[in-house]
Parts: sequence; C-alpha cells; structure tokens
Amino acid sequence: MSDPTHLSLAEARDALVAKKLSATELTKAHIEAIEKARALNAFLTETPELALEAARDSDARIARGEARPLEGLPLGIKDLYCTKGVRTTAASRILDDFTPTYESTVSANLWRDGALMLGKLNLDEFAMGSSNETSAFGPVVSPWRRKKGDGFDDAKIVPGGSSGGSSAAVAARLALGATATDTGGSIRQPAAFTGTVGIKPTYGRCSRWGIVAFASSLDQAGPITRTVRDAAIMLRSMAGHDPKDTTSVDAPVPDYEAAIGASVKGRRIGIPKEYRIGGGAEIDALWDQGVAWLRDAGAEIVEISLPHTRFALPAYYIIAPAEASSNLARYDGVRYGLREKGRDIADMYEKTRAKGFGAEVRRRVMIGAYVLSHGYYDAYYVRAQKIRSLIKRDFDEAFAAGVDAVLTPATPSTAFAQGEKGAADPVEMYLNDIFTVTVNMAGLPGIAVPGGLGADGLPLGLQLIGRPFDEATLFSLAAALESAAPKIEFPQPWWTEAK
Repeated sequence: MSDPTHLSLAEARDALVAKKLSATELTKAHIEAIEKARALNAFLTETPELALEAARDSDARIARGEARPLEGLPLGIKDLYCTKGVRTTAASRILDDFTPTYESTVSANLWRDGALMLGKLNLDEFAMGSSNETSAFGPVVSPWRRKKGDGFDDAKIVPGGSSGGSSAAVAARLALGATATDTGGSIRQPAAFTGTVGIKPTYGRCSRWGIVAFASSLDQAGPITRTVRDAAIMLRSMAGHDPKDTTSVDAPVPDYEAAIGASVKGRRIGIPKEYRIGGGAEIDALWDQGVAWLRDAGAEIVEISLPHTRFALPAYYIIAPAEASSNLARYDGVRYGLREKGRDIADMYEKTRAKGFGAEVRRRVMIGAYVLSHGYYDAYYVRAQKIRSLIKRDFDEAFAAGVDAVLTPATPSTAFAQGEKGAADPVEMYLNDIFTVTVNMAGLPGIAVPGGLGADGLPLGLQLIGRPFDEATLFSLAAALESAAPKIEFPQPWWTEAK
C-alpha cells in the first residue's frame, strides 16, 4: 500500500478490517510523519510508545474478528483534554507539569471504541485565541503556504485557533483525525483555514467532563477530520450522555455515517441577510457558490433574518471572559500546577498567576472580573445574557418557520500570517469569530466544510448551522457541499526540510 497517512479515516478503517494494512504499520507511518513535522509545532507531547502498544492490541483484536468501531485508528488529542498519565497543559505555563490521574469522558469514549493516541496537540492558551499564537509553547504553523507568483512566499501562516494544533495535524497528515473544542468558533474557524472539516455539535451532545474549562456555557467538544464522513464516524464515538457532566444531554446518538449521501432534496436552507458583513467579495462569491451547490442538489433556498446577529460578537466577549475569569480562579498555585514563592499567600497568588498566564489570558480574566464586579454586573453581564436569549430566539423562529439549516461563510477571510493581526488591536483578532459565535451563543450544531481555494491559494470554508441535536441533517448537507466543491489537494510536505 502507498503512504497510509494519505488515507482518510474511513479508508484506513476499512483497510484495517480487510487486513490490507495493520494497525502497527499505520501507526508507525504517522509517528514518522510527526517526527518529520516538528517544524509545525503541532504536537506538545508525543506518545509513540503508548500508540504502538495500543496498535499491537488492535492488531490482535482484528485477527480475532473483534474489531471495534475505531479499531487501530491513530488520532491526535487537543491538549485541553485530560489524559490519564499523560501531561495535559492547556498550552499554559501554569499547567506545565500537570499529569492527570483521570481520563476525559470524550477521549475515554474514543479508546473504548478502539482508537489510539499519537500525542497531545498544541492550542491557544486555555483555548483563548483565533490563530494559535497565544500558546505558551510557541505558535503552530499551518502546513499551507500563501501563493506568490509561480511559487509561495515565506510567511508562516496561522492554522486558526484555538484548535490550531488539531487542524494543522489533520491537514499535514500527521493524524487521521483530532479532537478539538469550540467556544466561539475554535473548531470551525481552524477547519476553514486548513481545508479540513470541523463540527461543533449541539451543546450537551458531548461531555465536557475532563476537558479544561474556558467558558462553561459555551464550550463543546468535537472532531476535526479530512472528510465529512470521517467527522461523522468520530462524532458518533465522542458523543453520548455522561452522568458526571450535568450539562450532558441524555439523548440517543444516531449513526451519523448513515446520513452521508442521503438526499437533501426539499431541505429548506436559510440565508441570513445579516451575515453579509465582515467578508470581502471573495467570501461573498464563495457563499453564493455554496447556495448554488445546495440548490443544484435539490435544496430550497430561502432568505431569513437573524436581526440580533450584530450584537453577538460584543455579547460573546462579555460572557466568555466572565466565565473564564470564574473558571481560571482555581489556578492559584495552591493545589496543583505552577507555584511561585511569595511573602504571603496573596503575594504567591499574584506572582503565580502573573508568571503562569499569558497576555491574552490575563486580558480576558481582567475583562471578566470587571464585568462581574459590583456596579457593572447588571450593566454588562446581565445585558449580554439577554442578548444571548434574543440570538437564540432568532434561530428558533427561523427553524419554526420550516428552515432545516442555515448556510453562511465560516470565516471573513482566508488564513493570515503570524503577527499580521491582533498585535496592536486585539479586537481585530476577535473579528475572526464574526460568523461563528452565534452558534455557541444559541447552543446549536455547526459544521465547516472546505469550499475551495482563495486567490492567495489558501482554503476557504462554508458553514452550516442546524437545529438542536440534528447533526445528522448537517452531515447530509455538508456531504452534498463536499461532493460539489472542487477537491483540495493537501499541501506537499515542505516542512520536512524546514529548519
């Protein structure tokens, strides 16, 4: 067989079951690819020995005819998921040496179904960022390069954030798939930037237990993969009710893979007029093309209004920092993680948090503390929550009127180079979430699908937003877009020669 890292997750699964390939061979190929791709800085911790041990166990199971749904498939795990006995840092110095004694529910579900872990993936610190430049362990470099004349320029392109390590690893063929998390777009935006597929399921579909919290009412786990089918396969294993998570919903998990290839004829697709903001002509043209692809597949296109969209971004950047401020209060140097010596306990708190948290995390904690403080709580936090309710009501009314899903762009542009945005004005970076935050505010499922390449040779993505717990419809629609869109050739491994 040719290079097995070029297989999709579904193709690798089928090859393993057919015994055309062994799990050990598949795992060794990915381990070698990771070793050659360290210039991308996608992995924070590599676990080749654990992966090979699990691969050997998978080969034995396959030989006995006892293959599980993900048997022998090597994955990357975002370093926000606690992994028993393996360092988990959230890409922060404050958790530099933290080794959990327990496993997150989502990753445990993947191991239950036979998947194996190649290592822990880089991210923006505590998942706060849109470019993977805020990691305490250095930024992730996208495997994509920007066109320049007949070649490429030397700029290091960002892979999106916060799940930049996940998207880069999948796009560079370092893993068949990867776990990710999405608080305001952190699955869908990096997927769009790297030509991969990323789904944020409905809030409550996947357990949050054992995942380091950023904003508890917004965070949701999901996969990043190379195809829509692969995302459906991974999500089925990741999802499910968990009594350890009070926000986990006790609802059946469908066979999402069965939705791939299902007819979308008669599906009503909403096009929100308020989303024609923030994007240039190239993004608008992509959106129009997506409309045409779904119409050609038999879907009915209807214009809808989501009037409170324009308030979503400012409301999100009140609610998310407020919840982050509360969640990150536990990192004080007392029980675990970094501890700096101080004159007294208050001085120890200050020195530990000052050294342990990066600039973006400190900024959001301070914003959150401010909007929750006496005299400002009603003026900011309460009003933002009211706006959130109105945003959810906009979607509820659209779905009640018969809309099956909403189509929008995933990002306002293609990926940018490191250092190009946010250095002087953080709001410029926050605007990358303009098309994605409403989905988290309303607790809805959303999926990003590659739509082609921009004029600069970098990927462009479309987003589908669905009804609560109707990820199956999103997968059928996303598969229709994937089938119609031009095929994206993943980057050649220039990074193997990078110094």
